[in-house]
Amino acid sequence: MENRQDENKNLSEGKSSVMRETISFILYIAIVFLLTYLVIHYVGQRTQVSGTSMEYTLSDGDNLIVDKISYRFHKPERYDIIVFPFQYEENTYYIKRIIGLPGEKIQISEDGAIYIDGKVLEESYGREIIEDPGQAEEPIVLDEDEYFVLGDNRNASSDSRDPSVGVIHEGDIIGRAWLRIYPFDKMGFIRHK
Repeated sequence: MENRQDENKNLSEGKSSVMRETISFILYIAIVFLLTYLVIHYVGQRTQVSGTSMEYTLSDGDNLIVDKISYRFHKPERYDIIVFPFQYEENTYYIKRIIGLPGEKIQISEDGAIYIDGKVLEESYGREIIEDPGQAEEPIVLDEDEYFVLGDNRNASSDSRDPSVGVIHEGDIIGRAWLRIYPFDKMGFIRHK
């Protein structure tokens, strides 16, 4: 009789142990999913470059981590490379470089020079001279929450010169390109300035 009670006790303890292990495992998985969700939605997310509009800074197929938290502490700055949604296609994001800041007047001349508040912008990011100023042929005055963006491969980029993209509102900016994680031979932090 004692043997049977001991067996029942051991069986009961075994079931209890398995139940504790199962609950611990489920709790562990739930915490991992919660932390992953929080990181992806509030801290950073992985994105892949598609196309050549940011050549030679970023290339087609580059995998990046986008910093989604910095702009909670400071405003976007000139030359930051940002990610934002394309307004006419769901789940499509663009990556471009900020050229014009809120309150500035932007214009691109016929010879491809970029003017900010009437002064030529001295920068070295553009891969080539701009052939088509698009809607920036006429001055564009940015509102207090608007940014003018260009791709580094200026003649192969759909950016603020194109009415389908236009100026970018601060609230639409998802984040700042931060780290290239693939290809491995180019892995490293993204240079903005």
